Amino acid sequence: MNSILIVDDHVLFREGMRNIIRQWDDCEVVGEAANGLEAINLSRELLPDIILMDIAMPVMNGIDATRQIASELPSTRIVILTTSEEEEDLFNAIKYGAQGYVLKDTPSKRLHDELRRMMQGEAPLSGLMATKVLKEFGRSSSPNQAPSECQEPLTEREHQILELLVDGLSNVEIAERVYLSENTVKKHIRNILEKFHSNNRVEAAVYAVRERLVD
Repeated sequence: MNSILIVDDHVLFREGMRNIIRQWDDCEVVGEAANGLEAINLSRELLPDIILMDIAMPVMNGIDATRQIASELPSTRIVILTTSEEEEDLFNAIKYGAQGYVLKDTPSKRLHDELRRMMQGEAPLSGLMATKVLKEFGRSSSPNQAPSECQEPLTEREHQILELLVDGLSNVEIAERVYLSENTVKKHIRNILEKFHSNNRVEAAVYAVRERLVD
């Protein structure tokens, strides 16, 4: 059972999320916080598996809280759940340790699916936000700049899986596309992360686009 801490300054939203999560058989709400400071204190006390974190809150915003919690509790997975589509919020959230960035207009079933995949090592990003990440880092790479060498080159199969990862496919979708088991795909992705020295799939995708390792 995955324990969840809901962090949002709107009481009605917290109540709504709590009622939605009650319908999930693999998750339970263990606490609620109305701002980033409360989130930090409750995280230390409750050690939740997942934090659903808003950004714009009084006392302390979600980005600053994410930075603090991620540094203290690296095993806790933080997903930004917000209405903000600002690129600065997105990039800062990822930079400071968020495992995902999901917009509040996401259907509850999809959010549940994204959280389950995150617990298996994937990184939930709303489609629009994933596109912004890859476009931004794609622009930051000069067309005349030679790509950096990985410490270990990717195998042909790893490169094939990397391209699908950058396209935003889940492990299950990649497995179906390349005719492998999901466990085998997970193993290949772990190898890619190790070779790129990346902490998660988003970082690996960003690195691949920035270094022009994929088209």
